[in-house]
Amino acid sequence: MRYKIICTLLFITISFGAWSQGKVTLSGIITMKTNTETITGASIFIPEAKVSTITNAYGFYAVTLSKGAYTIVISCIGFENIEEQISLTENIRKDFSMLEKSKTLNEVVIKYNRSAGNIRKPEMSVNKLTISTIKKMPAVMGEVDILKAILQLPGVSTAQEGATGFNVRGGSVDGNLILLDEAVVYNTSHLFGFFSVFNADVIKDLKLYKGGIPANFGGRTSSVLDIYQKEGNNKVYHVTGGIGAVSSRLLAEGPIVKDKSSFVVAGRTSYAHLFLKLADNPNAVSFYDLNAKLNYKVNDNNRLFLSGYSGKDKMDFSNFFSNNYGNSFLNLRWNHIFSENFFSNASVIYSKYDYGLKIKYVGIDWVSDIRNYNFKYDFNHHLSDKLVLNYGVNSIYYQFNPGTIKPMDSTSSINADQIEKKYAWENALYISAEQKLTDKISVTYGLRYSNFQRLGQQNINKYANDQAVIFNPELQIYEQGTPTSITHYNKNKKIIGFGNLEPRLAVSYSINDDQSVKASYNRMSQYIHLISNTASVSPLEI
Repeated sequence: MRYKIICTLLFITISFGAWSQGKVTLSGIITMKTNTETITGASIFIPEAKVSTITNAYGFYAVTLSKGAYTIVISCIGFENIEEQISLTENIRKDFSMLEKSKTLNEVVIKYNRSAGNIRKPEMSVNKLTISTIKKMPAVMGEVDILKAILQLPGVSTAQEGATGFNVRGGSVDGNLILLDEAVVYNTSHLFGFFSVFNADVIKDLKLYKGGIPANFGGRTSSVLDIYQKEGNNKVYHVTGGIGAVSSRLLAEGPIVKDKSSFVVAGRTSYAHLFLKLADNPNAVSFYDLNAKLNYKVNDNNRLFLSGYSGKDKMDFSNFFSNNYGNSFLNLRWNHIFSENFFSNASVIYSKYDYGLKIKYVGIDWVSDIRNYNFKYDFNHHLSDKLVLNYGVNSIYYQFNPGTIKPMDSTSSINADQIEKKYAWENALYISAEQKLTDKISVTYGLRYSNFQRLGQQNINKYANDQAVIFNPELQIYEQGTPTSITHYNKNKKIIGFGNLEPRLAVSYSINDDQSVKASYNRMSQYIHLISNTASVSPLEI
């Protein structure tokens, strides 16, 4: 059945490709004028054709029109509008640079220029925030915090005060897919949840999908928080920083080769533990973040990016026990423009989350971690002014280390041990279409197929009636059952597998330029879950 669906979608693609012959495509990349950072979500509107589109996550846009003369209106919150006349007689690649603006508002009167494209587009329950908007929100102890900012959005709440974990419309904390430069972030907290791991200085923008989640996202059932780091100023060198009550930060960016390649490096660290030492307090709590990104423009059609992050929390309590945890990732990304209406992005990502505990009076040193090896390849195909296809693949190999146990020193009575590591492989294939049916009705529809395989290498016990624990009525306790057989699975041998079709549908009906009615349907699958014994996120979750 699924093969018939895929073949049908491919047939539609070919049919519309043939229909669109004779038309021309205007495409390009929209950047900031001051530093050539790409702009996500900029609106491109053609009044004469009543056609609009927005730039994707990499600043690329494409619009297909009949040959003729048109007015192009480009707008984005926080930037000066661009209006330009253009004659389309053939496919044209045209890049635009937008200038940032500051606007003084009259007392009480607030004016907001809403893009008509956002009204007509079948995108709903999505909030886009730029870092300039976030920095205007109230700060916590002098630190601008991204996750505290999204708690101000409708449908988003926190489990309790002082926690960076968030719930979306009643969903659980582990139901949120949190991505930083496309890499999964498992724990978003610093200092018991008072701060998040996202340094606002190096963040470009973010999108929170609470519903109407596109088919290219999967693996979680509640929401998607998609965050991108800055790409670096490739025109001039720039340094910024700040000193707060708890932590300080510093960012440096600039060109490696002017107008061709650039870098951005940002660091943040806390120093509260130094004050504790001055007060003869034996406790110590600290954290640090390090963000970096390089980008290189090979030519007009190819760009390479290398981004990374490393962060760590360390806690030491009265020489009684210590705890540390942190995230890290490295992402190599390639943007390629095949033609005026065909864009692709390929990424190879390594990420890791580790957490450890040392109990000094027992002499135990325990470490656990999760490692991801991720490959994704996404395509963006503008077939006509009425139809845009997005499709791609995603493959993640998981390595779970439940625990490496070793003695802290020679006096410890703890024996070294390694809990059996777990392995899994999650794959997905998706295709979706954005289609304008009439001047008033637009739809987005698609299908995602996800597959999760639990892999060896380990022994699996089989129990009578599948009961691993049995209730003892005499002692009124549960006891471990006796295995009836043991099966050994070699490395990468499938133990069990799951597969799901995940349809997506969104419809928008435009009443006028200021009003529309929207509806969406998602089916999501989640294969990895968090086991928690507390109300807020803890570094020692399973």
